[in-house]
Amino acid sequence: MKDLQYLYPSDDGNPLQREELLDHFNTILTQLDERKDPSSLTLGNNSQHQDDYYNQLIQQADIPYQAQSIKETIHDLVKLAEGHRYINSSYVANAAPLPNIPSILGNLVMVLLNGNNLWDVEGSGAATAEVKITSMLSKLVGYDPNQSAGYTTWGGQGAVFNSLRLAIARRFPETNQTGIPGNLYCFCSELSHYSLYKSVEATGIGVANLIRVKVNDDHSMNIEDLKKKMNEVIQNGGIPTYVLATMGTTDTFGIDDLEGIKKITEEIESKHRLEPIYVHADSAMGGMYTFFNHYEFDKNPLGLGGNVLHTLKGYQTKLKAIRQADSMVFDFHKLGQTPYSSSLFLIKDKASLQYVDLDHEETPYVGNRSYGSYHTSYTLECSRMGSSISIYASLLGMGIEGYQKILAHYLELNLAFRNKMLKQFSNVAITNDVSPITTFRFYPENVLWDEEKQGERSLEEIEHNNQFNDEFAELIGEERDRVYFGNTRKQRLVPSKNSSRRIPVFAHKFFPVSPYSTLEDVDRYVDFLEEHMNIYRKTPLLV
Repeated sequence: MKDLQYLYPSDDGNPLQREELLDHFNTILTQLDERKDPSSLTLGNNSQHQDDYYNQLIQQADIPYQAQSIKETIHDLVKLAEGHRYINSSYVANAAPLPNIPSILGNLVMVLLNGNNLWDVEGSGAATAEVKITSMLSKLVGYDPNQSAGYTTWGGQGAVFNSLRLAIARRFPETNQTGIPGNLYCFCSELSHYSLYKSVEATGIGVANLIRVKVNDDHSMNIEDLKKKMNEVIQNGGIPTYVLATMGTTDTFGIDDLEGIKKITEEIESKHRLEPIYVHADSAMGGMYTFFNHYEFDKNPLGLGGNVLHTLKGYQTKLKAIRQADSMVFDFHKLGQTPYSSSLFLIKDKASLQYVDLDHEETPYVGNRSYGSYHTSYTLECSRMGSSISIYASLLGMGIEGYQKILAHYLELNLAFRNKMLKQFSNVAITNDVSPITTFRFYPENVLWDEEKQGERSLEEIEHNNQFNDEFAELIGEERDRVYFGNTRKQRLVPSKNSSRRIPVFAHKFFPVSPYSTLEDVDRYVDFLEEHMNIYRKTPLLV
């Protein structure tokens, strides 16, 4: 085996193997850095794939019979980076930020330890970090750290699925053995993430039992419509079981009134003598703004500008209510700026986990020993990566103040972008309120956003405007290496004057997530859009 030991880190900490490993790291970092260009969004050349690109890969890929050298392997790895997008000041599309250095170091420690976070005997470092970050974030949002629980999972989708699983088992403990009844219902806003759609499929509740609630102009769930639809479900023999409160919608950062949702659910529980309805805060996008929950706005220690301060104060009012949710999520790989994937599912009452925990006899090979005291047999994963270490490193390396500074900076950029857009374009509407995301919609001629919202435009007119924006998105997307804007085909739903159905609105997104984006860059972003709008008007794709 001597001839294979060089492929592994040392078992005795000898400096020779350590230096070889560091040399490999340095080679990769150097070759990646050589491909960086601040004026480009891709590493190296932005090669265009042919239609049969992936089919060619299938035909060409074979496992080598004899091992190739580390040097050759590094060469092949760096080839994967060629043409890959790299987050810099030109990326303003989605919540896919540049990981900070502390979190990268945390990821490195996680990989080197290679622990299974299922059990502290197999992953003591990750278990320690998980307990720490659960306590840290519980204190931040207002949970009792002695009563709360948390564990890392596969993103906001994982948190939604786990919370729904928990809601069903808590309300109907026998369903773990017998299966779920056919009259359970879930509720969410019509702009919520598709995670709940996928989760009702996977749990067997069924998409037909997912009730979508209308939204207000600020893209938050309409509480009266929620109440109405819950009562309709009850009148038809259904049982309201779960409500997804979106704390920052994906496209517009709409924040649901969680306090109002809790009042409605408690009122319905009392009126109809129901068991508590589970409320999960889908804070995958907005959770990081709870870092302002204890900010002293009257003292304003960071010296934030008036408009930014006003917006953040509004967030604080809404996000302080998150402590009333039964569970929530922190998606650190979004605005927490850590590597994929690093998400914490946070539960208010750890006693709830008993409803989804496994019997000891079901896990005979792990956890049931006199040694070890942290066995997370209630998670869906049996093998869990230690991403808690990356989150822990980021919390230490950024601190509350560091997160406050960068999150406030994103708001400042959005305000400047909106002002510049409205000055430079006569045919654009800003289609959401102040948030770390700006959605905007172009029109062939006059701005019709208010009329569209009020249902004063026909189905054909709205779809024509949608097509105008969809084709413009294709045009600017071709040059996403220069500036990469996001877009959505369902920013919100609007009524029309000649159709009974509500129609999705197409829009563009400005979502800065790089610490290298500055106020000076705003002119470049808007000028890029103006340049391409002029091209589009001269050679429109519309027919």
